Formats: sequence, structure tokens, C-alpha cells
Amino acid sequence: MLLSSFRRSAATAAFRSPYVVASASAATRRTMMAAAAAEPLMKTSLNEWHKELGGEMVPFAGYELPVLYKGDNVKNGGVMKEHLWCRSEGKASLFDVSHMGQIRWHGKDRAKFVEKMVVGDIQGLDTNHGCLSLITNDQGGIKDDTVIVNAGDYIHMVVNGSMKFSDMAHFQKHLDDYDGDVTMEYLEDDMQLLALQGSGSADVLSKLLPEGFNLKTMAFMTGLDTTIDGIENCRITRCGYTGEDGFEISTPSGISTIQIASKLCSDPNVNPTGLGARDSLRLEAGLCLYGNDLNETINPIMGTLAWTLGKGGPNARRRQEQDFTGASTFLKEDGKLKKQARKRIGIIGMKAPARQYTEIYDVDGIQLIGEITSGTFSPCLKKPIAMGYIDTIMSKNDTPIKLKIRNKMVDAHVTKMPFVESNYYRVPE
Repeated sequence: MLLSSFRRSAATAAFRSPYVVASASAATRRTMMAAAAAEPLMKTSLNEWHKELGGEMVPFAGYELPVLYKGDNVKNGGVMKEHLWCRSEGKASLFDVSHMGQIRWHGKDRAKFVEKMVVGDIQGLDTNHGCLSLITNDQGGIKDDTVIVNAGDYIHMVVNGSMKFSDMAHFQKHLDDYDGDVTMEYLEDDMQLLALQGSGSADVLSKLLPEGFNLKTMAFMTGLDTTIDGIENCRITRCGYTGEDGFEISTPSGISTIQIASKLCSDPNVNPTGLGARDSLRLEAGLCLYGNDLNETINPIMGTLAWTLGKGGPNARRRQEQDFTGASTFLKEDGKLKKQARKRIGIIGMKAPARQYTEIYDVDGIQLIGEITSGTFSPCLKKPIAMGYIDTIMSKNDTPIKLKIRNKMVDAHVTKMPFVESNYYRVPE
């Protein structure tokens, strides 16, 4: 059941509710998926490594990637075991996320330009500090979500694999009209990306770092260039998409990536983990999957992501200056948020998992009020969870609702997220 979102063909998802907030982009996405199916899948540096470990390979974002591992060459294979390993005390999970796009921005005006593309306070980032931000279109819709770090001499940006070429075309269009000193560098063939996630991540990674490198002083959402297991030109950022402590590790492509992945997985506390567990982990953490929970018809306020605009409420610099693409569509002149008809919410209480496109009705089962965008069975809570969009007037926590599952009305209710408490690292005081 947890694998359905990766194995479903485009044809099986043909029916869409008239309520859905993103029918146009979903149709476009299915068209892109069908076109991509005719193209050879790209491979990461770890492709054969995954197969040797028993990785069950599937198409994802134009790449061949493991959805799970099985066989005698892994400690805990299968989505459920891989998921629970990542949540276990002292353990760590290794993900291959090399399909994601890595971009570096150069030039003295790099921060000013990037701020025109995203909603976050990039000019205010201290050296080696970063943030999660959103790329917006002219209508204020979310083109992509991205992690951005001020690396000192350059800005390091990671975007979603399914959107990286669209993102770069969007950036280039604006670069062509920009009068300033800034260049965009796409690290297409040079670098791969790994994610080491779980409470044991720091202990495992520290063994491969130069002597004297102290991860205990490295805060969440900070990054550094470093050497890993003797391999130079690596970069680590303390972040991830599981709700756990962890690191995204940028490594030189080829044998260097294989060496680092192999060394990490040689630790008894590390387990290779696939896309299936990555999806259930991020959903438990209340985190959005672009293309499901976010798209170009959803703005940051609808997505309950206003915090990405920076601290200070209406007085935050980005909310006052409003100099990023589409700002006026969801911000008032004074920086306050415009009211939205719908918002993103969590859903629990149903006895059966409710998948993407499941319709949400009022408690009487009469009025269509929303749609689920992501749903799964939570291995930690041992019950179904979901997120979706609902009429704002019905979005208060504990509001009873009905879900239409297999043509039957099922009881559920609105809840806050995350579903499972996050364990992001904080530097001891």
C-alpha cells in the first residue's frame, strides 16, 4: 500500500474532483510523466550499488531509483522496516537523492537576484546559514520548494528533481532581463546528493570528517564545505526531509559517491533506505511533496507556509518590500496576509488509508469541501494519516469530516501537523 504512489500509472489517476486546487498542473504532470516514460531513465552514481544491495528500482523524476531494498545484503529491507529504522534511537538511514538539482549562484548581486525568485530573506542569511524557501510564479503560485544556503563566496541551492529544468528555465528568463552581476551554475554532472537521516546521523558522519570537525556546534539549517573520508570538495548541510536530525551530503560524482555511501553503510547503525520510506517519513513529519501537496496553483498562505517569508510577521522585510515574483497576489500593502478560501490541513481518524485525490466532505457527507493530496499508513502511529486542502472555514483542528473512500463515506477529522514530533537538532546552550 505504501508503494502505490510510485507504481500507479498515469491512466489509473484519470478521475479528478471538480474541487481540486490543481487540476491543470496535475494534468500537465501526467503528460510529463507519460512523455518521460518514453525517454531513457537517467542514473545516479549509485545505480549499480543500489542493485547490488537489493534495491527494487522504479522510475522517479526521470531517474531510476530504489523504492525499497530487499534480500540478504541489507539489515532491514522493506518500506516498514526502513521507515522504523530511521525513527529509532541511535540509527541512521541513507537515501540517494541525487535526482535533485544542485545550483550555485555567483556574483556580487547573487543574493539580490535570488530574492526576486524566492520568498525568503536570503540577504539576511549569515555565512553558512540557510533556509527552506519557495520559488513563486507571477500569480504567487509555488513553482518549487528549495533549500538555500549562503556559502560565503556563493549561494548553494537545492531544488526538486522533477522541477529542476523548469526552475532553471524560469531563472534564466529573469536573468536575461536582470541588470546585475550574477551567474547560475548547474552542477549537473559534477556532484551527487545523499541524505543521511536519523538521530544517529551525526555520530556516523563525524567518523568520516577531518579531525577536530565538531558537528555538535553545527546548527540545523547550516552548511559547510568539507572533506569526507579523504574526499575533497564535499559539502554538508544539516537538514533533511524526515523530521529527524540529519544531513544532506553533496559529493563529487562517480567513485567518490560510491566510496562515501559504502563507508556510511558499513556502520552497523546505518541502513540504505528507498523512496517508499522517504515518502512515509516526510508525511509523518507534515512535510509537503511537490506535485502532490504544492504546485503552481497553491500560494504560500494556502500551503500554511507563511513562515518562509521570514520572522517579524507583517513587519518582516520581505513582506514589507514585496519585491519577489507574485508577492502582491497574497500579501496586502501593509504586509498582512490576504485571506484564502482554502488551506492545507492534516487528517486522521479514518480506519482505512485515504490516498491522493480522495474527496473531503462536510460531516453530513453532502457538501464537497476539499481533497486529499497525500495519504499513507503511519508505521509509527500504526494508523492512517493524510494531508490535503479544505475550505478555510472548516479547517479548525478536530473538525469532523467525511472522506469518500471506495464510494463509501468514512469518518475522519482535521488535525494539526506534524503527526509525529520532529527531532531537529539544536545546539546545546
